[in-house]
Amino acid sequence: MKIMAFNGSPRKKNWNTVTLLEHALQGAASVGAETELVQLYDLDFSGCISCFSCKKRNRKADGVCAVQDDLTDVLDRVRQADALIIGSPVYYGCESAATRALLERLCFPYLVYAKPPRSLFPRRINTAMVYTMNVPEGMIPTVGYDHVFARTKMTLAMHFGACEVLLATDTRQYTDYDRYEADLFDKQAKYARHAEVFPEDCRRAHALGVRLAAGTAAEQA
Repeated sequence: MKIMAFNGSPRKKNWNTVTLLEHALQGAASVGAETELVQLYDLDFSGCISCFSCKKRNRKADGVCAVQDDLTDVLDRVRQADALIIGSPVYYGCESAATRALLERLCFPYLVYAKPPRSLFPRRINTAMVYTMNVPEGMIPTVGYDHVFARTKMTLAMHFGACEVLLATDTRQYTDYDRYEADLFDKQAKYARHAEVFPEDCRRAHALGVRLAAGTAAEQA
């Protein structure tokens, strides 16, 4: 069992998204899975360039993106993975730019313009999206995040397999709120929530990793 995780946050150490991913991978490893964490912001790559090479009738292979960059070898390794976890902060109402670029390159080559559309990925594997955001959970429908999360969940489920979504809401953005223009936020409430609630988010991420490694995450989706 191999589980690949992707950190779509530019904060690569000790911050919300990568911390949750690390806990998920620790959970997977605790039940014997081989794990890999890919730092997207360490890679030089683009999103889809709309060349449609992956849709040509005379293509040499199915599901292969023609763009050659730092993501090429990573996408090759995805073919051997048994589960995928993609983590992203919510920036301006959707996934980070690096995460969106990954999703385009990861999914589009496997999409068949058939009736109905189908995926060329050779197996069904479980997937998960881990989102971190500074808005409280109750605001998610108000700002339309629920539609964003549902769309990405549907996309991954169609291309690869059942997708579970883990949300960490009202997260802390700074270690020191006094250094930034952040009057919108109650800094003491942010500090307190990070101390009290984020450890539970980490426990939920660990349990997600265990389920993915056990092949039971689909039952929770």
